[in-house]
Amino acid sequence: MSINIEILLTAIMVSSACALLGVFLVLKSMAMVSDAITHTILLGIVIGFFIVHDLNSPFLILGASIIGVLTVYLIDMLILTKLVKEDSAIGIIFPFLFSIAVILISKFLGNVHLDIDAVLLGELAFIPFDRITLFGNSIPKGLLSTFIILLINLSFVTIFFKELKLTTFDKALAATLGFFPIVLNYIFITLVSVTVLGSFEAVGSILVVAFMIGPAITAYLLTDRLHLMILLSIFIGIISSVLGFYISIYLDISIAGTIAVTIGFIFLIILFFSPKKGILVNIGRKKKRVSKFAVISILLYVYNNGNINEEKECNINTIEGKLGWKKGFFGYIIDIIINNQYVYIENNTLKITKRGVEYLELLDA
Repeated sequence: MSINIEILLTAIMVSSACALLGVFLVLKSMAMVSDAITHTILLGIVIGFFIVHDLNSPFLILGASIIGVLTVYLIDMLILTKLVKEDSAIGIIFPFLFSIAVILISKFLGNVHLDIDAVLLGELAFIPFDRITLFGNSIPKGLLSTFIILLINLSFVTIFFKELKLTTFDKALAATLGFFPIVLNYIFITLVSVTVLGSFEAVGSILVVAFMIGPAITAYLLTDRLHLMILLSIFIGIISSVLGFYISIYLDISIAGTIAVTIGFIFLIILFFSPKKGILVNIGRKKKRVSKFAVISILLYVYNNGNINEEKECNINTIEGKLGWKKGFFGYIIDIIINNQYVYIENNTLKITKRGVEYLELLDA
């Protein structure tokens, strides 16, 4: 297996593992919480290292998981006081715990290979150099660990899909049915913490956040069906990894950074051109709503004033003056109602047709 394939496979494993959980983070409105977790679990890693003095110890994973859950718990506690909102709570807890980790590293772990920049930025290009032998084959340790995390996340989402779906959209009903939404939520957060920790050395926390949120929110713009959203999120993460990897090779720049930028570009494209929720589609829908309202307004005016001094009240110039619309827009609406045979013009006066009356009656019904 070539080095490039190993790097690319690792990126795909991380993107898929993050995408599986990212969809639920987005739907639970916990996108910024995930950003907080990706940073605050560094404190768990540091505390774990203080205890065991071994960067390869599973206690680091345990410490990171505990701090990840603690982060969410503290944020929830602040929100429950009703004195601060969620964004403010995150803004307090996130820098507080992360800063403690940074201070501990800079003060006591200066000679330990626990570099803050590496944790934040990561570098996929170094993945092939840390290897492990498995069944006689030498493979990157990062590839193996991210593959295991992917399997764990996939198993969790598959087994508890119904429970996750219910607790995401209706916590009260989930509690009534005995699904223990709070317990499930903390198990979910623990998995997020483990996923982030497993991806630290490979891609760094910045790309982990990009993988967690970017593909998920992009998929959200394309569909409202949960299972399809998960599949689309995984697909978008894989496409971003492949495109970002080969672009970084061509330009000789950071792989992780390029993949994150690629995720951003794909999101922007979907944001503008999504057939369901895209900006351009919404602009078109808004224009149609405004046009429809304008058509109904003129038809109602003509219908109600047709028998009251019709030549004066329904004169085009009189209507234009009363409505005060821009000349171009007024002319555009007049063209619509004439082309649809809702009205006709006689001596510069608008007169409603039978079809126009039927259109208004249909709206009233």
